[in-house]
Amino acid sequence: MRPVDFGIVLVINLVWGLTFIAGKLGLNELPPIWFTGLRFAMLLVVLAPLLRWVPGQMTRILTIAAFSGAIHFSLQYTALKMAEDVSTIAIVSQMTLPFAVILAVFMLGERLSPLRVAGIAAAFGGVMIIGFDPRVLTYGVAVILSMLACLAIALAQVMMRDLRNVPVFTLQSWVALISAPGLIGLSLIFETGQIEASRAASWSAWGNLAFTAFGSSLLGFGGMYYLLKRYPVSLVTPMFLLAPIFAVVAGVMMLGDVLTARILVGSAITLAGVLAVTLTPARKTA
Repeated sequence: MRPVDFGIVLVINLVWGLTFIAGKLGLNELPPIWFTGLRFAMLLVVLAPLLRWVPGQMTRILTIAAFSGAIHFSLQYTALKMAEDVSTIAIVSQMTLPFAVILAVFMLGERLSPLRVAGIAAAFGGVMIIGFDPRVLTYGVAVILSMLACLAIALAQVMMRDLRNVPVFTLQSWVALISAPGLIGLSLIFETGQIEASRAASWSAWGNLAFTAFGSSLLGFGGMYYLLKRYPVSLVTPMFLLAPIFAVVAGVMMLGDVLTARILVGSAITLAGVLAVTLTPARKTA
């Protein structure tokens, strides 16, 4: 990999890691579903010119948009709002890959090698270790919501494999279009005080909201798409495991996250399991 492209990898990981911090800070001032709706509204303003009707694929695109956008992010930001530590949610969010592998077995006919089975078991075991930490038990519901968020986007990722000739930002524009009005409507029904909170929100809160929208979606996914067109998936995807590490370090330094020995051990086991799954190629059934 060229040094400039490795630099892009580091920037993407840093952006995705800091997205957890920006989200947590923004959620201190705005309700989670409202925050998520505004995130996609901002994104839609930029991506609206890229909206394209894709004949024969719209049902799949709209389903992917619902699961990867509104469902995933509303659950994830609600979890982030409830959790005391950003670090825990950042690690649990890595369960997307094991979930995607399991779903691919049932939906795409892929077979699990012994190493992939061991990696999945290790990842779930690591999350269990984290979840039963006395500190994490106080916000255990947040861990469950984050796991459900991983399941939602994992389903979307598996469905993406059957898309044909759909540019990444065209798909992102449909995600924004489906998510923004739906989430804002849900917030108006189930949350309170969002209008007042928006009026009172600081410039810092709006800046953090913009960072989650544009940093993660445009810079992060755009950079990932650039790399995946030039290098093998098996080379690129393991490098993105740096993102939760950046998030953990930033959480400790910027937010005062407390990392107990159980959380550290569970995190290490989870990331090792995810790495094992990532490095093992998928196999189709005969």
